[in-house]
Amino acid sequence: MTGKEGGGGFVQTFDFASKTVTLEDNDHFSEEEGDNFIEFKANQIPAIKIHDPDLEDGDSGPARGEWSNKWDFLFSCISVSVGLGNVWRFPYLCYENGGGSFLIVYFIAMIFCGIPIFFQEVAIGQYLGSGGMTLVSQLCPMLKGVGIGTMTVVFFLDIYYCIIIAWSFFYLIATFASFYHGELYWENCGHYWNTDLCFRAHDNITENQLELANHTKAFDNVTHQNITKTPVEEFWDHRVLQMNNGIEHGLGALNWELVGCLVLAWLVVYGIIAKGLHSSGKIIWFTALFPYFVMFILLGRALTLDGAMDGLTYMFSVDPEKLIASKTWIDGASQIFFAYSVGMGALPALGSYNKFHHNCYRDAILTCIINTLTCLLAGILVFCILGYMAKLQGTTLDAVVNSGPGLVFLTYPDLVVTLPVSALWAVIFFCMLLVLGIDSEFCNVEALVTGIVDNWPDKLLKHRRLFTIGISFLLFLLGIPMCTEGGIYLFRLMDFYSCSGMALIWVCFFQTIAIGWFFGAERFADCIEQMTGTRPGLFWRLCWKYFAPAVMGGVFIFFVYSFEPATYGKNYKYPEWAEIFGIFLSLSSMLWVPGYALYYLFTGPGSLRENLRTGLQSNMNLRKEAKLASKIQQNLKDGFGPNLKRMQLGKPGPIHISESGIQLLNRENSEFEMGNISSRDPSFTIQE
Repeated sequence: MTGKEGGGGFVQTFDFASKTVTLEDNDHFSEEEGDNFIEFKANQIPAIKIHDPDLEDGDSGPARGEWSNKWDFLFSCISVSVGLGNVWRFPYLCYENGGGSFLIVYFIAMIFCGIPIFFQEVAIGQYLGSGGMTLVSQLCPMLKGVGIGTMTVVFFLDIYYCIIIAWSFFYLIATFASFYHGELYWENCGHYWNTDLCFRAHDNITENQLELANHTKAFDNVTHQNITKTPVEEFWDHRVLQMNNGIEHGLGALNWELVGCLVLAWLVVYGIIAKGLHSSGKIIWFTALFPYFVMFILLGRALTLDGAMDGLTYMFSVDPEKLIASKTWIDGASQIFFAYSVGMGALPALGSYNKFHHNCYRDAILTCIINTLTCLLAGILVFCILGYMAKLQGTTLDAVVNSGPGLVFLTYPDLVVTLPVSALWAVIFFCMLLVLGIDSEFCNVEALVTGIVDNWPDKLLKHRRLFTIGISFLLFLLGIPMCTEGGIYLFRLMDFYSCSGMALIWVCFFQTIAIGWFFGAERFADCIEQMTGTRPGLFWRLCWKYFAPAVMGGVFIFFVYSFEPATYGKNYKYPEWAEIFGIFLSLSSMLWVPGYALYYLFTGPGSLRENLRTGLQSNMNLRKEAKLASKIQQNLKDGFGPNLKRMQLGKPGPIHISESGIQLLNRENSEFEMGNISSRDPSFTIQE
């Protein structure tokens, strides 16, 4: 390496990447520009580590985990967003809300809200390296209540979501027991839990009609038609749930078998998350892929059933009356959030374990596509089975079963009965439900734990295992009331009020406002560009700032204006006190947003105007890579004037280069990048 002093500047020549590179600076520099330079010797370039006090602040304490490879994150996103929300919840909401009418709302919400917000949550979690409870407060301190509201929603979700896993364990254990019985317990009538209304349909339609005519004299008071129930329905109502006639009769006795299944469910969930989600990557690979293997096999059988096409026609037909109903819009919009797991803190928690420069855009789009296709696959399966059941029972498709949270436990078991070696297929199917439920549940519990731990890292991070045990035990205790005779009615209230509908859309709306307006959609796009090297297009920025808030705000106002209370199935309506309790569940998460904003304004150290100004300004605790990337991006915008104007001669041999220059030398295409730099400032030239 050689150096010489030119007229009014300095020149350095050295070997780099098998080429001789000459750096020339024609301008003298001021004393202010002489800071933060790094020295290394020619032909002995060491591993470069930049020492910057700003980057080292807050770097003490336990280190945050990371995914072992990029595929673990992708499969984790698929696991958390593709779960029972697709296979269990989507079909029954689609069935309740008129099929095609529901799908129209669903796809509108998907395009303008679901995919943009999914990408937004993963990206902001990756940029800040923090979970869902703290990220909004860093972007807009006055809206910290959004993070608390999110954790409240997730808290309720974790309570009742594990009940579905307990149901699945109940069915799986009953299937194993049926090996000794000789047939599946829901295959025929005649068991102690069956009633006189139980009727098993056969493949012979004519024989069915004759048997139905003479089966029972019980009539529906409204339709004045025969009432019959399949063995599958009665096993669900009277054996699994042991349900009473309504929540007004009280919760009733505990179903100890179901309590035991709930204990088993929580033991499995905790066993997976005990060491933190980032170390569960290989488990998630299996849980993400296995359900598709099962569903595609079941789909092959379902499409061949008599009446399957009638079911598909119903699924994709639009009912104008349903399309203008507020319930259809709130169910369709909230289902996209529920299925994608947005607004629940899980996605930022997953993104926070990514390396800073991971391409989260690609994974977000791929996950959303897989999620939607999974919903449609599950819907097609269920509606094929409903068409088959309606054909056998000689009834219309909208009256074939009493829709509700148990629809998946009525349709799939009925399909399994039609398969050869039905008990084996029942084991495979309920294992699939368990996989879908468990991988979503442990991701959601991880989101809750991560969100709380990130808020108090000094106290909780080193005791994470004990804290996780405590949270899991508390959630188990709060789930026990749903294992009673009236538990299914409580379950439906929580599903409608606490974790979807108004509450979920509310927190998603203010989270999007915090990022798109107060932090700024353009500034957020800068953050994504720092991580991925690509700036999001105009569509994404418009969605974050205008389209998504408009859709969510419109749906919320429409739902409140034409409010329809929750029901169980088609006929049961809740008493007034139960509705009040449900609304209280919604408000318990919603009120955190305005409540904390008022608290911030009136308890801050300054005047109301000063607190408002401070509360709307970001106060981010950036990870080291984000600090460095933001500096480099600012230098690019400033034309590298402050940092790269100076190349200084020292003693013979050493060369002094600014930190930003070192970062460019580390890149594979550094010669090209340095060529770009030279075009930014006429005083800085490169010669080969």
